[in-house]
Amino acid sequence: MAPQDDTDARNALPPSVSENIDTIADYCERNEEQVTTAQKVVEKVSLFLGSPTYFAVNVTFIVCWLLWNSLGPVFDLEQIDEPPFYWLQGFVSLNAFIISTTVLIRQNRMSKLAERNAHLDLQISLLSDEKTSKIIAMLEEIRRESPNLMGKPDRQAEELSQPADAPSVLSAIERETK
Repeated sequence: MAPQDDTDARNALPPSVSENIDTIADYCERNEEQVTTAQKVVEKVSLFLGSPTYFAVNVTFIVCWLLWNSLGPVFDLEQIDEPPFYWLQGFVSLNAFIISTTVLIRQNRMSKLAERNAHLDLQISLLSDEKTSKIIAMLEEIRRESPNLMGKPDRQAEELSQPADAPSVLSAIERETK
């Protein structure tokens, strides 16, 4: 998509949506700015190690190693690693160590980011609950003052006009999920 198309699509959005997109983009940018150079290198290595290309290269290397060292004597080739292929076992073990370490480092950062995002989501949900309760309370006030609706209480609307007591809700959830 051309840059002009992106601008046209962005201009077609309501301003509030554009502001939300900007906020999310800023949040993502701040998260990326906090990543150290070492972490970026580890993540790029991790992404490469998890790629189909790396898998294909690994399998090809292992098959060639096995063929060379197994069939070497048949074709008068010098064996690098005689069966049971101790050098190959060492390379494979080192490879497994590097892969597992880089994946764990990346998963650790992703886990921390997911935890932060979940916390932010909870804060936004609580704020939304408060705002929704305020709107319902305002609508209830209008309903009570409306001549056509006077004397017709709405218990559910009155209940919903009160924001949830987050600590009580959390305690109840913790009790029920033990």
